[in-house]
Amino acid sequence: MKKIITTTKAPAPIGPYNQAILSGNTLYTSGQIALNPETGELVLDDIKIETKQVMENIKAVLEAADMTFENVIKASIFISDMGEFVNINDVYGSYFNEATAPARETVQVACLPKNVNVEISVIAVK
Repeated sequence: MKKIITTTKAPAPIGPYNQAILSGNTLYTSGQIALNPETGELVLDDIKIETKQVMENIKAVLEAADMTFENVIKASIFISDMGEFVNINDVYGSYFNEATAPARETVQVACLPKNVNVEISVIAVK
């Protein structure tokens, strides 16, 4: 059985998908980009600030499912410029305990929705 997870503290979906799906004890989030959920505006001034907005959006979705970053077992990071990896990784890493950090892949892609620089999705387990 699947349960749709939604929160107004993260951007609303802009297509035929949900913010997250809880199946049993496993949460699958949709990719988050740096949309400010309060203003609907993209936060693209600086890659670190952009990544922080992405992580805050993920945090809001996790909280809506009564989870935290400690529940995350897998992350997928899509970036438009591998040259920004260090900056993105610095912000991303600040949300996790390094000893219990999730599995992850980071992939450079040609283009992301709304021409953002980073998109992240996670899988979490209660």
